[in-house]
Amino acid sequence: MQTQQINHKNFYFPPGGILIWIIIFLELLTFGIALIAMLYYGNQDVEGFNSSRLKLNTTYGMLNTLFLLTSGYFMAVSVTALKKGDKRTFNKLLFYTVLFGVLFLCLKSLEYYEKLSEGIGIAYNTFFTFYWMLTLFHVIHVVVGLVILTSVYFGIRKETSNTTIEDVEASAAFWHMCDLIWIMLFPVIYLIF
Repeated sequence: MQTQQINHKNFYFPPGGILIWIIIFLELLTFGIALIAMLYYGNQDVEGFNSSRLKLNTTYGMLNTLFLLTSGYFMAVSVTALKKGDKRTFNKLLFYTVLFGVLFLCLKSLEYYEKLSEGIGIAYNTFFTFYWMLTLFHVIHVVVGLVILTSVYFGIRKETSNTTIEDVEASAAFWHMCDLIWIMLFPVIYLIF
């Protein structure tokens, strides 16, 4: 991959391209509306939502927050390394990005397994309907993000790579969106009620 210069001051070319930012805006809007609906229904049944929230493992939620924030940090630093032309550091940091994303999925899978073992599914009550819909939708985004990052990881490693800095920045923007969505979900689902 050749070192490429991007004019970040050009309004029409945000990092990753305008299309990824439109997608991010729409995704954040979707999750935001769902969280507002959850808060609304939670205010209608404070006691029910609170007792349901207490069935969640806050430690799992906090660890998953740390996993995603650490992953996001490695993603940001990897992009900086690539812009400096340090592909070796980029690959190492991108590997750590993916690793912490996988750790997030493993812990979330354990949490799902425990909830299902307790008989707590999507139809258990209103709180858990929101819990399952929001967290599963987020997990889908994390899986898609990991597929994209893995593709970038192997694409950059090729001798004749077609992966551009714009591709890397678009994947980074998508991954940071996954972080941001989790930061919105964690306090509402695990802490508020």
